[in-house]
Amino acid sequence: MKHHIQEVIPVIDLFAGPGGLSEGFWTFRSEDKNPFRICLSIEKDSYAHRTLELRSFFRQFSVGQIPDEYYAYLRKEITRDELFNSYRSEAAAAKREAWCAELGSSGFPVEKVDARIEKALNGSKKWVLIGGPPCQAYSIAGRSRNKGKKGYIPEKDARHFLYREYLRIIARHRPSIFVMENVKGLLSAKVNGGRIFDHILDDLHDPLAAVENIKHEALRYRIYSLVKPAYFPCDNTRSGFTPSDYLIMSENYGIPQARHRLILLGVREDAGDVLPGILVPKDRVNASTVLDGLPKLRSGLSREKDTPEKWKQRILDIVEIKDERGKDVWDRIGMALSELDVAREYGRGGEFVPLNAGCGYNEWYYDPRLKGVCNHTTKTHMPSDLHRYLFASCFAAVHEKSPTLSEFPKKLWPEHKSAQKAGRYSNFSDRFRVQIATKPSTTVMSHISKDGHYYIHYDPAQCRSLTVREAARLQTFPDNYFFEGARTQQYIQVGNAVPPLLALQLAEIVFDLLKRWDHDLKNG
Repeated sequence: MKHHIQEVIPVIDLFAGPGGLSEGFWTFRSEDKNPFRICLSIEKDSYAHRTLELRSFFRQFSVGQIPDEYYAYLRKEITRDELFNSYRSEAAAAKREAWCAELGSSGFPVEKVDARIEKALNGSKKWVLIGGPPCQAYSIAGRSRNKGKKGYIPEKDARHFLYREYLRIIARHRPSIFVMENVKGLLSAKVNGGRIFDHILDDLHDPLAAVENIKHEALRYRIYSLVKPAYFPCDNTRSGFTPSDYLIMSENYGIPQARHRLILLGVREDAGDVLPGILVPKDRVNASTVLDGLPKLRSGLSREKDTPEKWKQRILDIVEIKDERGKDVWDRIGMALSELDVAREYGRGGEFVPLNAGCGYNEWYYDPRLKGVCNHTTKTHMPSDLHRYLFASCFAAVHEKSPTLSEFPKKLWPEHKSAQKAGRYSNFSDRFRVQIATKPSTTVMSHISKDGHYYIHYDPAQCRSLTVREAARLQTFPDNYFFEGARTQQYIQVGNAVPPLLALQLAEIVFDLLKRWDHDLKNG
């Protein structure tokens, strides 16, 4: 029987968030063609789903053939309904692909989920599953790993069902390959003295045994690292790998962010002795490489009337707390105070700011048809925080590191007791964290939606925390990738995502593996 790699390889994205993994697989090209088709993305959050659906609409068109109306929507010139009504067939396809559903819940029984997956796969036997199921509350029905844990009731922990559903889908639909992403903390998490990660590897190796307690030799997966080569045909989940081998440090692979995440590559055992490649290290990319070129914006004032004049005056008030320490930092503050007007041309930004924004990674980020920047609105801050941000960014400009609280002037210390105590012992170093211009940023997390203290812009003249678009650039989302919802929801989506530029590199590894798998079948 003749075997050959399919013209199009279906990809299903579970717990998709705003679609970072999908974007990378969709962007991948082999011989100028995209071998992957995102046929289904499932996400329960309504805002992230709207983002997914809009991006799915974008993907219905060939590269270079995106309709003008898409850009008009991003510029707020037309509504979403007007956009979708202009291209009804593409909008219908996007609605089929992006499904707002909560896996494991009573509202979406397994029969309904299975039917949707089978319809999306359309008979394809070779396909890829991607996504990051919550595993922190790990517990599988029929096992007693959490037995004895006071107050823990697995049946009432929603995350239990989500991880179980991920395993069930693997067992039921048999993807050729899966890519599973999760948080670094999973490596150290334990239940009843046992490491949760070990249990997860066992489950992924033998999903039918995990879900239905059925040993099934014909459906097993080898779990590979994407950063450590496998020089052997793995006979189980742990051959040659330690848990830390599954940890990917994104800054080593061209991502302008020190994002450390677990990413597992599961390959069905009938692939034989075909071994996957690994990520190729790349030069580090600094935060300023991707953020410079965006319009300079001022922050806003909270708890009082916000005007450009009032904002400037509040920042100038910092001179009243000048102390005798750190002359070089205060000299830099003086320079910043003379530059405040450069951040006033575009004000506080907006959901669309007209400007041909440049970037050191133009080919990846920049889209000239957009003619501006989306999701680029600043937060408001109290004057006391503006002073802390200004001091911290100037300190970082001089010393290339964020100041510890003890290095702030005493008058800039927060008033709450924990900060006062921390300041005395010099261990409050990350309360106000500047993103250093000459280094990859720290990890962009969903916490950015709550306050900006960990995400201070390196430019003192802007005196603010990062916007959604700046966070999105650090996460390597292209500028024409629009995040739906209120600003808080946009931040959460960006913080929870997988960097698309990293996902693109994962897609290359997966495609190469499938191609060699088919070659071995054809010549075996």
